[in-house]
Amino acid sequence: MDLFDDLPEPRQTSGRVSSATTARPQATTEEEEEEDEEEKKRLKRRREDTEEEGEVKRVCKEGLPVLKGYVAARRGERDEMQDAHVLLPDMSSYLNARPSPASRVSYFAVFDGHGGARASRFAAEHLHHILANKFPSGLTGNMDVLIKRCLLDTFRQTDEDFLRTASSQKPAWKDGSTATCVLAVDDTVYVANLGDSRAVLCRMEAAAAGGGRRSLTLPLSTEHNPTIYEERRRIQRAGGTVRDGRVLRVLEVSRSIGDGQYKRCGVISSPDTKRCQLTANDRFILLACDGLFKVFSAEEAVKFVLHILQEATVEQKPGLTEEEVRSEAACQRLASEAVRRGCADNVTVILLSISF
Repeated sequence: MDLFDDLPEPRQTSGRVSSATTARPQATTEEEEEEDEEEKKRLKRRREDTEEEGEVKRVCKEGLPVLKGYVAARRGERDEMQDAHVLLPDMSSYLNARPSPASRVSYFAVFDGHGGARASRFAAEHLHHILANKFPSGLTGNMDVLIKRCLLDTFRQTDEDFLRTASSQKPAWKDGSTATCVLAVDDTVYVANLGDSRAVLCRMEAAAAGGGRRSLTLPLSTEHNPTIYEERRRIQRAGGTVRDGRVLRVLEVSRSIGDGQYKRCGVISSPDTKRCQLTANDRFILLACDGLFKVFSAEEAVKFVLHILQEATVEQKPGLTEEEVRSEAACQRLASEAVRRGCADNVTVILLSISF
């Protein structure tokens, strides 16, 4: 459609008519009447299209999942809390323009810093703003491809911006951070991660025998450490070495934001991305730094949360539903249990409850 289709044609409203055009006024009147009639039809079609579009949007909004975020953070035995997190259940105010088929956009993220807290805090403060500026503003192609490209560009720019800031300091900052981000667009979840923080989904399914339902733990992220073959090969090709499971015997992750001194050794900021369509069988998503998974397997963490959501006794709080109280309690107890089990690292857990 041409940009100016809805604009009326220009009309002559002033000026003297010469003798050579004495027969033109009647023709002009007829043309104007035709234009007016055409304009009325055009406006009617526009109103009908707008009403139809509004109806489609109302239908699309029905049945969409609602994600609510709960967070728990523990310093552990560290001198400093180097984790950071972001909860944005509604990202609309940050977006320049929302893509036409999307009616809800949410963002949640966990950042696990090392060598200091500056890289994780920088990512928590800036990454979602960069993401919002790069977010596809219309359906001009395959939405999955556009969002994946957007996430890759966002991580790259966040890393570059932090490294520029870090190198300008005296002395230069040497902080780094992992990143695990969940971007929910309507009923589709996109996960981008680098480093060893993780995201997992709890999905319920019918049990094979005996009735009831059982939980499935689905990984939504890919771990990046230098002991993985592909990661080690990239580091070695760049001239780096892997000793004792670490880059140059120091860095435990093979991808990160920051860590400028290791970028020449093959440590990159390109995240892995995964896409997941949410269903009515999905209960929650867990995002957590490696402090949790040092003492919990993913399956153990999911079952721990499920027990509290379904069976454990919780104290009711005014103004909150029972589900909200249970979700908050599950998140807090999971982080505390990680510390009780002996995790000395920082522990940050985000629990995203899913309801339809």
